[in-house]
Amino acid sequence: NVPADTLDHLAKFIPTRPNAGCVAVAQNRTAEKTFLSDRGFAVGPFAAVTSAVQIEAVDPALFPAVLKVARFGYDGKGQARVANVAEAKAAFESFRGEACVLEKMLTLDMEVSCVLARDSAGRVEPFPIAENSHRNGILDVSIAPARISGAQAAEATEMAIGIAAELGYVGVLGVEFFISEGRLLVNEMAPRPHNSGHYTIDACVTSQFEQQVRILCGLPLGDARQHSRSVMVNLLGDLWYEHDPHHAHEPEWSRLLRVPGLKLHLYRKHHARHGRKMGHFTVLGESGEPVIDLAMNARSALGIEG
Repeated sequence: NVPADTLDHLAKFIPTRPNAGCVAVAQNRTAEKTFLSDRGFAVGPFAAVTSAVQIEAVDPALFPAVLKVARFGYDGKGQARVANVAEAKAAFESFRGEACVLEKMLTLDMEVSCVLARDSAGRVEPFPIAENSHRNGILDVSIAPARISGAQAAEATEMAIGIAAELGYVGVLGVEFFISEGRLLVNEMAPRPHNSGHYTIDACVTSQFEQQVRILCGLPLGDARQHSRSVMVNLLGDLWYEHDPHHAHEPEWSRLLRVPGLKLHLYRKHHARHGRKMGHFTVLGESGEPVIDLAMNARSALGIEG
């Protein structure tokens, strides 16, 4: 994440898309939750926390909960599950008293996301909704389009477009949602191309990255239409240590490349680390369930567990 202050400085010399104001909201969970709830977007129950005293005063109905640092926590970092006030205070202390958000743990039906592109004239091209599953707090698999009703997909898209409009957003935006007991709730925003939108590289007429370039260059938005069903699987640095816990070894990519319709993307990062995103693959096809089966079998063949 580029700090909002850095974007604010750059904006004195060159156009920045998105601008610092939008990024500042999305980079601070307290500001983000407050922005969304104040404008009528549905979010889960939460409380802003800046002291142990505030934790003692929260509504007991908020527990069990997740305590998250307000700034720069991502991929499960800076988060702790807490069952009561005592555990929340201990977690707050472990975060060295950083400002946090205490979010009620919800019964989840599914997690989904909407990635969209919005230009300076307010024109919007939303991508199809992705269905996401996580492992250890890190995105593992994205299925697009998501296996939800047309009404739910339309609602998520409408909410994401509304959020972008309220922000005055220009650029590519990712909005993550919880579906809890049938209700759509905004989880968080990502002011950039989003991991759950990587499927657009291979499965859509125009990718999320091309859209960002078009916006920066003042060019018309491309067609966000999805031409193939897709499943994206993240490749973490753990795979490099599958056979030797102390020395990194390149995985045997031939196990993936023999799969029909599979596209492999490696990010050319110099060092593999546990939990570090090193690449992804996307499986394409004409119908949903066969594509899912192919992707999950390829995932297992590579040694990804869970």
